[in-house]
This record gives sequence, structure tokens and C-alpha cells, in this order.
Amino acid sequence: MDKTIFTKSHKDLVAKLVKARKTAKLKQIDVAKKLGRTQSYISKIESGQRRVDTVQLNEFAAIYKKNLRYFIE
Repeated sequence: MDKTIFTKSHKDLVAKLVKARKTAKLKQIDVAKKLGRTQSYISKIESGQRRVDTVQLNEFAAIYKKNLRYFIE
């Protein structure tokens, strides 16, 4: 398995995270506050510079009111 974060599946996940946030009409700072993180943390995830683990993905799914499967299929 390739260890780089710049894979097609990672890019697809990032695109879905951004789309879900915008659909929820939230700004990065809003999401950051809900997660107890900084806006730059969210920015790095959405720009593909940072990987998301399953725990974090589940938190994003809850905030965006999406089923976890939305992000992984």
C-alpha cells in the first residue's frame, strides 16, 4: 500500500469533506470549534495535507449529519 497521502482515494475523501461542510453551511472555524481544534487544522485536512483517521471521520460525519458511508464509498 502506498503511504503517500496524495492518493486518489484520499483526494476523493477530502472533496467529500469539503462538500459536506459547505452543504451544512459551516465555515472551517465553525467545524474547528465543534471539534475543539484550530481552523488551520481543518484547513490542512481539507487541503489534503493531513490524513483523517476513523475516529475523526466519525466526528465529521456527526457534525455534517452524514452517514459514515457517505465518506468512504
